[in-house]
Amino acid sequence: MVLKTFGWSFAITALGLAAAVLYGGWPAFGIVAILSILEISLSFDNAVVNAGILKKMNAFWQKIFLTVGVLIAVFGMRLVFPVVIVAISAKIGPIDAVDLAMNDKDMYKQLVTDAHPSIAAFGGMFLLMIFLDFIFEDRDIKWLAWLERPLAKLGKIDMLSACIALIVLVITSMTFAANAHQHGGAHVDKAQTVLVSGILGLITYMIVGGLSGFFENKLEEEEEAEHEAEEEAKRSGKPVSAVAMAGKAAFFMFLYLEVLDASFSFDGVIGAFAITNDIVLMALGLGIGAMYVRSLTVYLVRQGTLDDYVYLEHGAHYAIGALAVILLVTIQYEINEIITGLVGVVLIAWSFWSSVRRNNRLAAEGGDGDGAQAEVGAGV
Repeated sequence: MVLKTFGWSFAITALGLAAAVLYGGWPAFGIVAILSILEISLSFDNAVVNAGILKKMNAFWQKIFLTVGVLIAVFGMRLVFPVVIVAISAKIGPIDAVDLAMNDKDMYKQLVTDAHPSIAAFGGMFLLMIFLDFIFEDRDIKWLAWLERPLAKLGKIDMLSACIALIVLVITSMTFAANAHQHGGAHVDKAQTVLVSGILGLITYMIVGGLSGFFENKLEEEEEAEHEAEEEAKRSGKPVSAVAMAGKAAFFMFLYLEVLDASFSFDGVIGAFAITNDIVLMALGLGIGAMYVRSLTVYLVRQGTLDDYVYLEHGAHYAIGALAVILLVTIQYEINEIITGLVGVVLIAWSFWSSVRRNNRLAAEGGDGDGAQAEVGAGV
């Protein structure tokens, strides 16, 4: 099972490390290895959240996620994306940006750093909306009950998540503008960039998430209708509409996953510049890490880990919230990537430990998985 799921990841690791040695010797080997570990540690929460979405897809779309999705993640976000943001921020062509990345690495790094406020605002708002929508939803099983119960009550207010996210964005952009004024106003225009980028992140979340949810609900309705009228459907022919709707639902969930992965990738791409500004080594290291994140996602789905350890999804979403805050803070202040990675790892490890304790307690009481659905807030 492990070899089948992680086989491609192992193969890409071997090829990537071999390419690093051929490209820059053993120092390059070490850099690529470090970048791979960085990407996995920063994106472990991504795998947990992705698994919660991917388990709703069939085997075909899981394969698409591991093939086409990997191409988008590795080549799109880890190779093309840094070049694109440089091209946009420096107002130069993509070919010139590639030339800059290969031949003038210091200037390339500076241009990416200059583009960080807009990247962080977009990704931060997208991730913040995911976190807010999660904690404001009333759930049967609660992890931090003392916090989640009152938040679930507040969540009954319409559009609360969007309002809070916009308030956070306005405060962030105003803070950026105020600090810019204190330093001579050299970057006052960045405050407007942060505001616009954050709004675009919010719009992207609403469009992609809304479409995904719409078609997912339609799929459930069609499946229920098909089940209730099965005999009539057989007499009238094959129920094509349900199949078509399943395709649309899976497509938009796949699109949602890719945007989610892109948002999770922002910190990894930016953090990679703290280790190297060589675009080739960056693509190799982050690409290897991205493969493991995707394989881990599928492994969690196929093993049913999220069903066995019910607080894992909670921990991952709290990690998302922490990452969203960190991204917004890094617009003005520098935060070490080690801290960013450890926050996610600690929260997920904590939720895993709470899940184990819960399972042991239920086993001791003679409970089972079905009875656990009625449990609320026994985690911490």
